[in-house]
Amino acid sequence: MAEAETAAANFEHPVTPPRKVPKPKTAADRKARLNRILEGLDHLFPKATCALHHRDAWELLVATILSAQCTDERVNKVTPDLFKKYPKIEAFAKAPQEELAADIRSTGFFNNKSKSLIGAARRILSDFNGHVPKTMDELLTVPGAARKTANVVLGTAYGIPSGVVVDTHVQRISLRLDLTKNTDPIKIEQDLMRTVPKDKWILFAHQVIHFGRTICVARKPRCSICPLDPVCYAKDKTLA
Repeated sequence: MAEAETAAANFEHPVTPPRKVPKPKTAADRKARLNRILEGLDHLFPKATCALHHRDAWELLVATILSAQCTDERVNKVTPDLFKKYPKIEAFAKAPQEELAADIRSTGFFNNKSKSLIGAARRILSDFNGHVPKTMDELLTVPGAARKTANVVLGTAYGIPSGVVVDTHVQRISLRLDLTKNTDPIKIEQDLMRTVPKDKWILFAHQVIHFGRTICVARKPRCSICPLDPVCYAKDKTLA
């Protein structure tokens, strides 16, 4: 992340007012603009990856379930002790729900999350021989694994580009950069899958998440150090 901060700081410049940024009018224009966006993200975050600490697909699934309505930083503080207490998937499957809920209390929504974790462990043991499945359809049968969670696990743990992870950062920035007109995460993902090259799906999502946390922040985007400024015509650009 420090390298991205340095790369961005080196780009500091007068911000281009949104009315002076030309909007793409043709398919060729849109493709060229997308390439500029992808190149800018590559410049900032060439090796972006999931911020959730994990050692295998199961730990990543647990961490991703815990990350709902919770920061990755908080999850990363909880999971070391959690995985010491429940070192294997079988331990989660046998865990008393109230005790597990207390263990993850600081992540919020702990009752629902503890039920999902126990249900996920039991389903994976009973239906998948203890291995986190490697297909979207199978993962969606696991308690707590909606499409976003499944995309995180498939992409990060297995390197399978099943789709594009759409979290709050990806949702906000995709709209801001006019990569979608939709607000529904499923429709946003469909738009991104149509426009972003498939071999970029995994990296792109991680890059945009880091971009949203460090530069294109929600309350006051740091447009003066943003390499995407020349192609961004968002109305709320910070010009000062």
